[in-house]
Amino acid sequence: MFRTPASLFRVLAIAEAITWTLLITGLVLRATAGLDLAVTVGGAIHGFVFLSYGATVVLVALNNRWRARPTIVALASAVVPYATIPAELWLARTRRLAGEWRVDAAPRVDDARWYDTPLRWFLRRPWVLALLILLAVAALFVLLLLIGPPGGR
Repeated sequence: MFRTPASLFRVLAIAEAITWTLLITGLVLRATAGLDLAVTVGGAIHGFVFLSYGATVVLVALNNRWRARPTIVALASAVVPYATIPAELWLARTRRLAGEWRVDAAPRVDDARWYDTPLRWFLRRPWVLALLILLAVAALFVLLLLIGPPGGR
Protein backbone atom coordinates (compact mmCIF):
# COMPACT_ATOMS: atom_id res chain seq x y z
CA MET A 1 0.00 0.00 0.00
CA PHE A 2 2.68 2.51 1.02
CA ARG A 3 5.50 1.31 -1.20
CA THR A 4 7.51 4.50 -0.78
CA PRO A 5 8.06 7.04 1.99
CA ALA A 6 6.52 9.68 -0.30
CA SER A 7 3.20 7.82 -0.60
CA LEU A 8 2.84 7.34 3.17
CA PHE A 9 3.82 10.94 3.88
CA ARG A 10 1.40 12.32 1.27
CA VAL A 11 -1.56 10.37 2.66
CA LEU A 12 -0.90 11.54 6.23
CA ALA A 13 -0.29 15.16 5.13
CA ILE A 14 -3.64 15.20 3.33
CA ALA A 15 -5.41 13.44 6.21
CA GLU A 16 -4.01 16.02 8.64
CA ALA A 17 -5.38 18.84 6.47
CA ILE A 18 -8.78 17.14 6.23
CA THR A 19 -9.00 16.70 9.99
CA TRP A 20 -8.25 20.42 10.44
CA THR A 21 -11.47 20.97 8.50
CA LEU A 22 -13.31 18.64 10.88
CA LEU A 23 -11.95 20.45 13.91
CA ILE A 24 -12.68 23.93 12.55
CA THR A 25 -16.19 22.85 11.54
CA GLY A 26 -16.70 21.48 15.05
CA LEU A 27 -15.58 24.80 16.54
CA VAL A 28 -17.99 26.70 14.31
CA LEU A 29 -20.86 24.34 15.20
CA ARG A 30 -20.10 24.74 18.91
CA ALA A 31 -20.07 28.52 18.62
CA THR A 32 -23.18 28.82 16.45
CA ALA A 33 -25.36 25.87 17.42
CA GLY A 34 -24.04 24.94 20.85
CA LEU A 35 -22.95 21.50 19.62
CA ASP A 36 -20.09 20.70 21.99
CA LEU A 37 -20.05 17.13 20.67
CA ALA A 38 -18.85 18.38 17.26
CA VAL A 39 -15.61 19.64 18.81
CA THR A 40 -15.22 16.46 20.84
CA VAL A 41 -15.54 14.23 17.78
CA GLY A 42 -13.65 16.47 15.36
CA GLY A 43 -10.95 17.15 17.93
CA ALA A 44 -10.48 13.47 18.73
CA ILE A 45 -10.14 12.53 15.07
CA HIS A 46 -7.82 15.45 14.44
CA GLY A 47 -5.72 14.62 17.51
CA PHE A 48 -5.23 11.01 16.47
CA VAL A 49 -4.27 11.94 12.90
CA PHE A 50 -2.02 14.74 14.24
CA LEU A 51 -0.07 12.21 16.31
CA SER A 52 0.01 9.75 13.40
CA TYR A 53 1.38 12.46 11.11
CA GLY A 54 4.09 13.24 13.68
CA ALA A 55 5.07 9.56 13.85
CA THR A 56 5.16 9.44 10.05
CA VAL A 57 7.42 12.50 9.91
CA VAL A 58 9.87 10.86 12.30
CA LEU A 59 9.80 7.55 10.39
CA VAL A 60 10.34 9.19 6.99
CA ALA A 61 12.98 11.55 8.40
CA LEU A 62 14.97 8.59 9.74
CA ASN A 63 14.54 6.58 6.56
CA ASN A 64 15.43 9.45 4.22
CA ARG A 65 18.15 10.84 6.49
CA TRP A 66 16.74 14.32 6.86
CA ARG A 67 18.65 16.88 8.83
CA ALA A 68 16.97 18.80 11.66
CA ARG A 69 15.54 21.67 9.58
CA PRO A 70 13.23 19.69 7.25
CA THR A 71 12.18 17.47 10.14
CA ILE A 72 11.25 20.46 12.30
CA VAL A 73 9.46 22.17 9.41
CA ALA A 74 7.45 19.02 8.69
CA LEU A 75 6.53 18.57 12.36
CA ALA A 76 5.67 22.25 12.83
CA SER A 77 3.48 22.23 9.74
CA ALA A 78 0.94 20.10 11.61
CA VAL A 79 0.34 22.91 14.10
CA VAL A 80 -0.74 25.42 11.43
CA PRO A 81 -4.05 24.60 9.73
CA TYR A 82 -3.53 23.09 6.26
CA ALA A 83 0.26 23.66 6.32
CA THR A 84 1.04 19.98 5.89
CA ILE A 85 0.08 20.25 2.21
CA PRO A 86 2.64 22.95 1.31
CA ALA A 87 5.18 21.19 3.53
CA GLU A 88 4.66 17.96 1.62
CA LEU A 89 4.97 19.80 -1.71
CA TRP A 90 8.20 21.47 -0.55
CA LEU A 91 9.65 18.18 0.68
CA ALA A 92 8.74 16.46 -2.60
CA ARG A 93 10.10 19.34 -4.72
CA THR A 94 13.41 19.30 -2.82
CA ARG A 95 13.60 15.49 -3.30
CA ARG A 96 13.49 14.82 0.44
CA LEU A 97 10.66 12.35 -0.11
CA ALA A 98 12.40 10.60 -2.99
CA GLY A 99 13.59 7.05 -2.75
CA GLU A 100 12.45 3.74 -1.37
CA TRP A 101 12.25 2.30 2.11
CA ARG A 102 15.76 1.35 3.21
CA VAL A 103 15.21 -2.33 3.94
CA ASP A 104 18.75 -3.37 3.03
CA ALA A 105 22.05 -2.10 4.35
CA ALA A 106 23.92 0.17 1.99
CA PRO A 107 27.70 -0.11 1.74
CA ARG A 108 28.12 3.47 2.95
CA VAL A 109 29.54 4.98 6.08
CA ASP A 110 26.35 6.96 6.75
CA ASP A 111 24.35 3.72 6.90
CA ALA A 112 25.83 2.83 10.26
CA ARG A 113 23.80 4.92 12.66
CA TRP A 114 22.62 3.25 15.85
CA TYR A 115 19.02 3.05 14.65
CA ASP A 116 19.65 1.75 11.10
CA THR A 117 19.63 -1.96 11.92
CA PRO A 118 16.39 -1.90 13.95
CA LEU A 119 14.81 0.45 11.39
CA ARG A 120 15.61 -1.97 8.55
CA TRP A 121 14.25 -4.88 10.63
CA PHE A 122 10.93 -3.08 11.12
CA LEU A 123 10.77 -1.87 7.52
CA ARG A 124 11.11 -5.48 6.34
CA ARG A 125 8.08 -6.25 8.56
CA PRO A 126 5.68 -3.39 7.74
CA TRP A 127 2.74 -4.91 9.63
CA VAL A 128 4.78 -5.14 12.80
CA LEU A 129 5.95 -1.55 12.32
CA ALA A 130 2.42 -0.33 11.60
CA LEU A 131 1.06 -2.12 14.68
CA LEU A 132 3.85 -0.74 16.87
CA ILE A 133 3.26 2.82 15.62
CA LEU A 134 -0.50 2.42 16.04
CA LEU A 135 -0.07 1.21 19.61
CA ALA A 136 2.36 4.02 20.44
CA VAL A 137 0.06 6.66 18.93
CA ALA A 138 -2.97 5.18 20.71
CA ALA A 139 -1.14 5.10 24.05
CA LEU A 140 -0.02 8.71 23.65
CA PHE A 141 -3.54 9.69 22.56
CA VAL A 142 -5.06 8.10 25.67
CA LEU A 143 -2.44 9.72 27.90
CA LEU A 144 -3.19 13.14 26.40
CA LEU A 145 -6.94 12.57 26.85
CA LEU A 146 -6.33 11.78 30.51
CA ILE A 147 -4.30 14.98 30.90
CA GLY A 148 -7.10 16.95 29.30
CA PRO A 149 -7.89 18.89 26.14
CA PRO A 150 -5.71 21.74 24.90
CA GLY A 151 -6.62 24.92 26.72
CA GLY A 152 -8.25 23.06 29.62
CA ARG A 153 -11.92 22.38 30.15
